[in-house]
Formats: sequence, structure tokens, C-alpha cells
Amino acid sequence: MHIDLTTPALLFPAISLLLLAYTNRFLVLAQLVRELVKEQDSRSKENLSRQIENLGIRLRLIRIMQLFGVISFFLCTLSMVALFIRYTSVGNYLFGLSLLSLLASLVVSMWEIAISTRALRYELSGLE
Repeated sequence: MHIDLTTPALLFPAISLLLLAYTNRFLVLAQLVRELVKEQDSRSKENLSRQIENLGIRLRLIRIMQLFGVISFFLCTLSMVALFIRYTSVGNYLFGLSLLSLLASLVVSMWEIAISTRALRYELSGLE
């Protein structure tokens, strides 16, 4: 397969938007943690401990998602450099690794979404 310099460049906007979305998720979780700390006395201990455990897992997953996203961006950039200096096989290989890293980031993102829906179920059970 032959790719040129513009092929990896197509990933730049997608990866940037993905990292922005991950950062927004992180900020929302940080706000939730702050709210839980403020409400600590008014919540049931069981619900609070489930929420804290869930938030800890989600924070770790978002860190992994961001890591894979940044690695994908980095590899994509290296791929463009390699293609620019006419190391086509290296550029193709780096681009493939970039795609795999992006895929890993998306898989972890799906996992975090599944966990976040569980967190919403905890919240709803606390209202009942």
C-alpha cells in the first residue's frame, strides 16, 4: 500500500477533536469529584463509596485514553516526517501504528462510556 504525505494529515483534526473530547470528560469528572466531596455528609455511605470507586476507575481510563490519543498524534506526526524525507516504508509503518493507537484509545473510550452509564444508574438508585 502506498500513502503520501496527505494521508496521515487527515488524522490531525480527528485526533485533536478526540483529545478535546477526552479533556472535557476529565473536567466533568473532576467537577463530580468536587461535588461528591462537598456532599459527603448528606449521601449514604454505600452510594458514596460506589461513586468514588466508579470515578477512580473512570479517571484511570480517561488517562489511558488520552495517552493512546497522544501517542497516535505523535506517531502520525512522525509518519508525516518519514514520508516527507522519503522513508516510505517507515512512514507507512508509523502510520499503521498511529491507527492502532487511535483504535486502542477508542476501545478504552467505549469501556469508559459503559462505566459512566453504571455511574448514572448509581445516581438514579440514590434518588429512589
